[in-house]
Amino acid sequence: MATYLKKGKMPEEIKESDDKVSKIVQSTIKDIEDEGDKAVRRLSEQFDDWSPENFQLSQSQIEDIIAEIPEQTKKDIEFAQNNIRQFAEEQLKSMKDIEVETMPGVILGHKNIPVNSVGCYIPGGRYPMVASAHMSVLTAKVAGVKRVIACTPPINGEIPAATVYAMHKAGADEIYILGGIQAMAGMAVGTESIDSVDMIVGPGNAFVAEAKRQLYGRVGIDLFAGPTETLVVADETSEPEMIATDLLGQGEHGPTSPGALITTSKEIAEETVKEIERQLKVLPTADVASVSWEDYGQIILVENEQEALEEADRLAFEHVEILTKNPDFFLENMTNYGCLFLGPETNVAYGDKVIGTNHTLPTKGAAKYTGGLWVGKFLKTVTYQKITSEEQSAYIGEYAARLCQLENFAGHAEQALLRVRKYGDKE
Repeated sequence: MATYLKKGKMPEEIKESDDKVSKIVQSTIKDIEDEGDKAVRRLSEQFDDWSPENFQLSQSQIEDIIAEIPEQTKKDIEFAQNNIRQFAEEQLKSMKDIEVETMPGVILGHKNIPVNSVGCYIPGGRYPMVASAHMSVLTAKVAGVKRVIACTPPINGEIPAATVYAMHKAGADEIYILGGIQAMAGMAVGTESIDSVDMIVGPGNAFVAEAKRQLYGRVGIDLFAGPTETLVVADETSEPEMIATDLLGQGEHGPTSPGALITTSKEIAEETVKEIERQLKVLPTADVASVSWEDYGQIILVENEQEALEEADRLAFEHVEILTKNPDFFLENMTNYGCLFLGPETNVAYGDKVIGTNHTLPTKGAAKYTGGLWVGKFLKTVTYQKITSEEQSAYIGEYAARLCQLENFAGHAEQALLRVRKYGDKE
C-alpha cells in the first residue's frame, strides 16, 4: 500500500487560490471586450510598464533585433527548431486523409484541414521562454496554418530579443510585445489593432492558463495547462542527486509547480530529501524552487513496480521521468502522462528546450484525457459523404426513415422518405 512520506498543499487551499484568479481574469476579459485597445494598453502599462506606439513589431524593428543576436544563439535556436520541425513533420505524415466505399455507391471520407489562424503565447517575465516559440509557432506552420501571430511580454521594459528572433525564425506572421491576460484576450476577442484568431495556444502563468479556459469556446485552445508538474519514478538503482536535480530543476518554474517522487526504496527517498536540502543552498533559483517543493512537493513510498505504476497513473502528471532499472515497463503500461522521459540519460529539460518533442503538455490531471500540443492539434479532421447511386440512396433511406421515426424525428424521416420516393422502385 502506498505511503506518503511528504504531502503538498491540500486541494481546498489550491481551489481557493484558483477562484481568486478566475474572478480577476473574468473582469479583465470583459474590459477588453468593452474597450478594446484602450483596455489592452492600460493593462500593459499596469502590469508590464509597457506602452509603445504599436504593440506589433514592424519588419524593420524585427530586422534590427535580429542583427544584434549573437551567432551562437542563432545556431542554438536553429538546432532546436530543426529537431522540433523534423518530429512535427513526421507526425504530420502519420495523419492521412481517407476515402472508403463502404457499400456500392456509398463513399465516406475524412480530410485533415489546418485551422486558418492561430495565436501563440510565449511566456516571459523572469524566464524568457524562447523554446515556446518553437513549440507553438513552428508546429502550427508545419501543420499548414496560414496566419500565425505570436505574443510575448517585455522583460523589465525591454524587448526580449532572442524570443523575437525565435518567433520570426519559426515563421510568425505577426509579432506583438504584449503579455498576460491582455495578450490572450486580445488575440481571442480581437481589438482595433489585433485581428482575432480561431485558436490560442501556449503555456503561461495561472492568469494566462485561466484566460485560456474562459476563452475556450469562443476560440479553440490546445489544452488546459496550469503550473509545471514533474514526477520522478525511482527504485533502489536510482541516484538521489539526479532525482533532486531534476525535481528542483522544474520546481524553479514557479512557486506553485508540483514535484513528486514515487519510489520503492525508503533509503532513496531519505537520501533525496538530503540532496534537495543541499542543492537548495546553492541553486540560484532556490527562492522559487524551495517554495514549490515545500508547498507542493510529494514523496510516495510504494511496495513494488506495479504499485508505482498505479500511483503514477493516478497522479497523471505532465512530465514523468522514469529512473528505474526497467523504464520500458512504464512505456508499455503507463496510460496517464504528458510526456515520458525514459532512463537517466534524458531529462525534462531536454524535452522543454531542444530534443524535438513538444513542451506544451497537460497538467492538473488533464493527461487522463488528452496529450500535449502537437501538429495534429492544429488540424481539424472533418468528414464528408457522397452517394453515387440512386438505388443505394433509396435503400439507405428506408433504414434512415425508420430510425428517425423511432426517435420521433418526423422532419428527419421526411428527408429520407423524399429520396425513397424519388429514387426507389418506380414499378
